[in-house]
Amino acid sequence: MLRRSFLPFAAAALAAPAAFAWPDQPVRIVVPFTPGTGPDIIARFVSEKLSPKIGQPVIVDNVAGASGNIGSQQVVRAKPDGLTLMSSVNTLVMNASLFKNLPYDPVTDFAPIGLTAWGSLVLVANPSQQPSTLAELVTAAKANPKKLTYGSPGVGTPHHLSMALVEQAAGIELLHVPYKGTAGAVQDLLGGQIGYMFLPVHVSAQHIRAGKLKAIAAGSPKRLPQLPEVPTLIEAGLVGADVDMWYGLFAPKGTPAEIVERLNKEVAAILGSPEARAVFEAQGLVPTSSAPSALGDIVVKDRKRWADVVASRGIQPE
Repeated sequence: MLRRSFLPFAAAALAAPAAFAWPDQPVRIVVPFTPGTGPDIIARFVSEKLSPKIGQPVIVDNVAGASGNIGSQQVVRAKPDGLTLMSSVNTLVMNASLFKNLPYDPVTDFAPIGLTAWGSLVLVANPSQQPSTLAELVTAAKANPKKLTYGSPGVGTPHHLSMALVEQAAGIELLHVPYKGTAGAVQDLLGGQIGYMFLPVHVSAQHIRAGKLKAIAAGSPKRLPQLPEVPTLIEAGLVGADVDMWYGLFAPKGTPAEIVERLNKEVAAILGSPEARAVFEAQGLVPTSSAPSALGDIVVKDRKRWADVVASRGIQPE
């Protein structure tokens, strides 16, 4: 539903950008995660296309660690002059509830530039699991609390909190098995050591088609084009259960409005290209643009939503 409101803006974003000349210095896009992740893929695509538009080199700097907190803190402390940006994901707001002494506020310490992409998660199961629909899963979990298992790349990851939201909405309890990354979790899911997991659509679809995993529900508001036969969580009975991951571009708080406007329009034009769609879709992402205020609204709403989930499930970071 949120994405529908961005369509009029996408057309307006193609208008001529406001005039602003960057200092003769490289622009740095901080990615608070490792190379190859969604925010990194987005940053590298945008940086290559943005450089000739603003007349300055644009470099990507991976500053991983502490679930994205280290890199995010660097951006908060950077001078708000348009030379430091951040490519992040909804983990940014999830961390606000997971870490009690977070050295920044995701709502007040960043200047949103705009959305860059959406990524969809799919709830999948090992084929050996008897529950094959969300309704069957809920029934089985209520009959045997904490008997059914699910994996995630770690405590507090979108994969983990998405399942926690399902538990909260359905009134069930599963046994969470956190891993140190996605690879080990997927390996054990395929091997049957764990029963369920939320996975990005581009990771799960290949295993679903091969019969190595079975799809339970899509976490997006609408059915996914890659898996049109798979119902959404909402269709399966969980009202308001949309667990899609959003990606966005940010600058430090206090960045002048003319810089934010120029970046917003340039990046929107980059993301609106056929090349962007092809590159992003290969990674299970849908390029998206929005007004800065729209991203700001999502940050505010998602912070509260995930704070409620974290509190109700008693989730603590490792």
